[in-house]
Amino acid sequence: MQHKYLEPLQLKAMLLAGFENLSANKQQVDALNVFPVPDGDTGTNMSLTVQAAAKEVENLKDLQLKTFAQAAATGALMGARGNSGVILSQLFRGFTQVLETADKVDGVILAKAFQSASEVAYRAVIKPVEGTILTVAKAAAKGAREAAAQENNYEKVISNALQYAQKALDKTPTMLPALAQAGVVDAGGKGLCLLIEGALKSLSGEWHSTESLTSEIKELETKEKVAQSLEFRYCTELIIKGLNLSQDLTRKALEKLGDSLLVVGNANVTKIHIHTNHPGKVLEYAVTQGTLHDIKIDNMEEQHQERYLAGKDEDLEEVNETTLKDVGILGVCAGSGLAEILQSLGADLIVHGGQTMNPSTEDLVAGIKEINAKHIFVLPNNKNIILAAEQAKSLLEDVEVHVIPTKKFPQGMTALVAYDPERPIEENEKRMKEAINQVQTGEITYAVRESQYNGLEIQNGELLGIVNANIITKGNNMWDVAKDLVSSMLDRGGELLTVFYGSDIEAEEADDLFKELQKEFPELEIEMHYGGQPLYYYIFALE
Repeated sequence: MQHKYLEPLQLKAMLLAGFENLSANKQQVDALNVFPVPDGDTGTNMSLTVQAAAKEVENLKDLQLKTFAQAAATGALMGARGNSGVILSQLFRGFTQVLETADKVDGVILAKAFQSASEVAYRAVIKPVEGTILTVAKAAAKGAREAAAQENNYEKVISNALQYAQKALDKTPTMLPALAQAGVVDAGGKGLCLLIEGALKSLSGEWHSTESLTSEIKELETKEKVAQSLEFRYCTELIIKGLNLSQDLTRKALEKLGDSLLVVGNANVTKIHIHTNHPGKVLEYAVTQGTLHDIKIDNMEEQHQERYLAGKDEDLEEVNETTLKDVGILGVCAGSGLAEILQSLGADLIVHGGQTMNPSTEDLVAGIKEINAKHIFVLPNNKNIILAAEQAKSLLEDVEVHVIPTKKFPQGMTALVAYDPERPIEENEKRMKEAINQVQTGEITYAVRESQYNGLEIQNGELLGIVNANIITKGNNMWDVAKDLVSSMLDRGGELLTVFYGSDIEAEEADDLFKELQKEFPELEIEMHYGGQPLYYYIFALE
């Protein structure tokens, strides 16, 4: 016989079961991408957001209704990644607001929580779009209300909420033509359905909390944060002095020894930064090029252990008043070359992230605090990070944050060029926002599935040329796709073409493309730079 009220332990089990169900199916959600490109990350972002909420609840020493609600809301808020994660965190916020003020939780209170979740999430989005997770959340609230009106039974309320949510999800392609064209339902809506489904399973007895799952919640965050950086243990830095030094040759020689590779300099001096497991091999190569100076090798695993044991909260709260700046700039990008370029243009700090690896709200808050300035300009450089940046802004009272809505790396680069430290804050914000509209962005990546887009019959594995977020060409030959892409970009004019080649492109390949572009488009001034970005073979910026 079911009890009338939900206990805090049951709510905790619902959250854990929802996380498990979403996490187990996150790749399925990731695949529900309108573009057939390898950057679907909705499921991953939503899973990491719920994971953060679950971890906060797991860390509670005193589990009560109010503390559960506060912990879940805070965890989701700080752990939110990507647009889907930020919206999900707002759903958590609305849902838990009702729980936090309730004495007990029954079916009627749950229905109010579902309704509050939908309302808060809609208010958080400036221009709500139907056919998205918002629509599915609104349908879930309606299902919950109708069930509660018939019977005050919390399990039936959740069951009916799920049924209405799933029906709304199935209808999302009729609301958004892009979904219909791609033959998919809304990814965020699917993730929400999986979350509710998991919570329902915990009540029906289909899911049971286990110690292994509890430990998984605690360990996943650490694994997610350090998996990439600790794949290579030693941070190795040095300077080479010599004659006729080639940064391209050095980069090619070292790129297979690790990641986070930076090689900068001129014919007489080369500075190297690399994360590697074999610093000796780096030094052995370097000594063949010239004399070695300022060698520094740090064990990052040891540094991480010390920092992690010291406590994350202390890191976030640490402020050095003696070095407080007036203005700072935080950029987001994936790729060591792109990071180097942003820093050379004036960015104070780079938060690693981009497609499939969106930084969390907490990551952005930590980055903003680390810069330690009165005013911070944030360049998300990805449309899926802008909401998280805005959310980070809302959490900070001691610093004035200005989010420049850059959706692509070239926009961030152009915004930095427009920034003038001698001008007032308001004027710089205006100049930077205007500048991002003066550059066109082109990208070459590959298709991850068969699909149709803008009249193109796209096959799995084909190269895709994307201009200003629209797929305009496809093919199996890199040069043909690049030529079509640049030609399309030139329809709107431009004089300077800057190309950034990614981590999967060899320097020789990039040089060949550079020469072909010069022949085909002699009217353009063309530059080629190493970007090191994943997934996208080339990024083009036309001004």
